[in-house]
Amino acid sequence: MTRMLDGRVVLVTGAAAGVGRGVAVAMGRAGAVVGIGVRRPEAATEVADEVREAGGVPVVLRCDVTDGAQSAAAIDQLVAQHGRLDALVHNAVSNRSSEPTDLETAELDLWEEHASVTVRATWRLAVQAHAHLRAAQGAYLLMTSPAGIEGSAPLPFYSAVKAAQRGFVRALAREWGPDHIRVNSIAPLAISPALENLRSTDPERVARIEGLVPLGRLGDPTEDIGPPSVFLCSPEARYVTGQTLVVSGGRFTSL
Repeated sequence: MTRMLDGRVVLVTGAAAGVGRGVAVAMGRAGAVVGIGVRRPEAATEVADEVREAGGVPVVLRCDVTDGAQSAAAIDQLVAQHGRLDALVHNAVSNRSSEPTDLETAELDLWEEHASVTVRATWRLAVQAHAHLRAAQGAYLLMTSPAGIEGSAPLPFYSAVKAAQRGFVRALAREWGPDHIRVNSIAPLAISPALENLRSTDPERVARIEGLVPLGRLGDPTEDIGPPSVFLCSPEARYVTGQTLVVSGGRFTSL
């Protein structure tokens, strides 16, 4: 990957593990200063080392996206230290995002958690980052999901909030176009901590999932999801906005 983000500053939420971690490392490889937004800074030691080893500059930030004051402080700290914010990648999801339920028996607190981490935080981060992104003519990238496009029977709340993000992308791309801020999303199919746990307990199920992917495997967060994320946050994508890019190894060809 070329260093297409040299001199640029990127904040990635939910960057301690999974797709967020992979995206943070890829941003570092592309030369960025990478704000590693996490709930617990002590959980970011390894990813910070990986970003540094990849050639980036890591900045660990306490950033619980459900806490508006905390996310605002994280953005302010990053800008105070490095003078700008060129891109914000909102990747954080609820720790209960893979918890199956159905609408008849679902509890309100599960909905509230999904909505807080995904929908409300998407809006709040946009408001907090807008002036900085406008000054940099930067990018706002959301990590959505194929579940937000085709739906998922066991994950109705997750599907709903991820679909809401896609609507947000289209609306905000129109609103922020005159400010020269690009707004896009990626719907990835990638290895996650939940899938790694499933591989150890039910390897046959994971093998069945992989068998549905034309390329024959689940995506690697750094090598497969990272590069398109870097592209959409870089000047190379200066004429791309309002789009959802499905990065699924061909699993979802009709989305």
